[in-house]
Amino acid sequence: MNTYEITLNRTIAAAPEEVYDAWLDPDVPCNPWSGSKRIDWAPKVNGLWYFLHIMDSKKTSPPLERPHFGRFVTLERGKKIQLDWMSYNTCGLESVVTVTLKAQGADTLLTLNHSNIPDNELGRAHEGGWAFLTSKLEQKFAKT
Repeated sequence: MNTYEITLNRTIAAAPEEVYDAWLDPDVPCNPWSGSKRIDWAPKVNGLWYFLHIMDSKKTSPPLERPHFGRFVTLERGKKIQLDWMSYNTCGLESVVTVTLKAQGADTLLTLNHSNIPDNELGRAHEGGWAFLTSKLEQKFAKT
């Protein structure tokens, strides 16, 4: 199966440690696990994680349930989060999500890279998902 990777950048109006904490907090609505059902989430290196995303749509009845699971690879507060990632949309492939955080004055440059994604319609759906979630993170810290 052919694979590809996504890389996107966002400037977040917060310190790297604040962005790191928000990214890993399932109670903050700007990350994939926020609002998930049946979550097993205790970030620690080599720790396993799981969450169930329920896609409630008028197009599907009953709602689609999409489990996501993997392992924390790297956790460096304010610097880097890396995790193995598997879901329905990775078609059985183990992909890797890496979030790096770099201070830029009072802001943070967040770079998200998701590699080893299937090069098909399901895999490419990650592009919109990550863009949506990182924009929510950017909005959370936006100065008004």
